[in-house]
Amino acid sequence: MSEAPFSRRLLSVAGMDELGAYRLLRVADPDTPEPDPGQFAMLAAAERWGGGYDERPYLPRAFSIARRSGAESHFLLEDLGPGSRRLSELRAGEQVWVLGPLGRGFSPPPHGRRAILAGGGAGIAPLAILQDTLGGEASVLLGFRDAAHAAGARLLRDAWVATDDGSAGHRGPVTDLLAHELERDPMASVYACGPAPMLEAVRAMAAALEVPAQLALEAPMACGFGACFGCAVAARRGGYLRVCIDGPVIDAAALDAVDPHAGAPA
Repeated sequence: MSEAPFSRRLLSVAGMDELGAYRLLRVADPDTPEPDPGQFAMLAAAERWGGGYDERPYLPRAFSIARRSGAESHFLLEDLGPGSRRLSELRAGEQVWVLGPLGRGFSPPPHGRRAILAGGGAGIAPLAILQDTLGGEASVLLGFRDAAHAAGARLLRDAWVATDDGSAGHRGPVTDLLAHELERDPMASVYACGPAPMLEAVRAMAAALEVPAQLALEAPMACGFGACFGCAVAARRGGYLRVCIDGPVIDAAALDAVDPHAGAPA
């Protein structure tokens, strides 16, 4: 597991790319430890990072590391609130605070099992770096609400796409595509990240078919180090798991159900 430097780093924005309804923030980050697929970083803009009449600072925001490309780290953004909106406004040359890589990432599939990557909405982000690591053997299934969001599928290669409204690809949830793939190859391993209802459907499907599955959860975080317990989710045998240090990637078998607050935006 790659571990973050003790302190956050002030880095320069290398660029911002448009992917339909999403933005891909590219940060010049030559000295970071190489992340494991599924790890995340805490981000905060260096300037204008606050709101209200007294400009109270926002908490840093947790984002999956979508890709490492040369000396850059990439993060997939969607404008969903004041923090993500401010990050989406950043342009080349501006600066951002980065703390990471943090958390536990994906494990390789067992020998003889093919990987199926299933993502929904902004949850496609950690699957991009996972695809880069696994190479060309993995199947990629991505679900979005509409065609504008489905443009985010360009982050990965050779993806099968589903949309809720049928404006791109298969009409229906991405779990339709997953059910078809598992019927075709019941010896596969599933890697998933997306909205909580999607992750719960993947968990239930994997349990019913006795297929190994790893879920990348995205619960609200304030610290990233397990101190605040804001990201705790219920474990199968009692107690709680902290998404930031016990995850964000957690074996589906460790959960009775995916908590409603533990998913990526749709």
